[in-house]
Amino acid sequence: MNLDNIVIVLDRPEEARNIGAVCRAMANNDIHTLRIVGDKNSIDVEKVYVLAIHAKYIFDNAEFFSSITEATKDCVISAATTRRKGKKRTGKLYLPEEFAEQVDKIDNGKIAVVFGNERTGLEDNEVAECTQNVTIPSSEEFGSLNLSHAVQIMCYQLFRANYKNKTGYTPITLSRLDKTVDTIADNLEKIGFFKITGKDDMKHFWRSLLSRASLSEGDAKYIEKIFTKASGLSSKL
Repeated sequence: MNLDNIVIVLDRPEEARNIGAVCRAMANNDIHTLRIVGDKNSIDVEKVYVLAIHAKYIFDNAEFFSSITEATKDCVISAATTRRKGKKRTGKLYLPEEFAEQVDKIDNGKIAVVFGNERTGLEDNEVAECTQNVTIPSSEEFGSLNLSHAVQIMCYQLFRANYKNKTGYTPITLSRLDKTVDTIADNLEKIGFFKITGKDDMKHFWRSLLSRASLSEGDAKYIEKIFTKASGLSSKL
């Protein structure tokens, strides 16, 4: 893992001092890339600096985006942090250490960890913009973590995992993965595997599944070849 490739994404943060504390938590763990979904002009920079202390540079270099999808489009994995389970929050909920172990083998390719608004967390539609879910266990009596504390826990697990020496590779980005997903869905549609109304659900399934596999470019091309050939053979029957 290369910690320079870890991207912390704050979605609609409300409290400037929390942003400052996040910057300090990131700097504690050698993580320096901050992206914020929101309007920079709405943030009180001086309040950010109060708690950022010597990590002001992280906020100064932060990039701002209109959505989680835009903020993570150059990443190979985008992990939503959430403590809530629900009907629309499908897939495995990784523990922080499990997530760190999973991404530790990736030497190149940006890894996004997404944190929601302080009051509401990530909404269902925002979780759906990510490819994986991570949860930080906490008390049933009082389970809500401060934003900067949650960031600190995730960053620390990634920092610790970085001590391990492993051979990694470069997975494809999510935008490249979407091309593979489109190839799968289009070819399944050609052979009548599902009704057209089920195409979006099918694409969401494959995107979630394949992102966890961290495909290489060769993997993606091979999968595309399989589905394209299967569709071609089916048309000859």
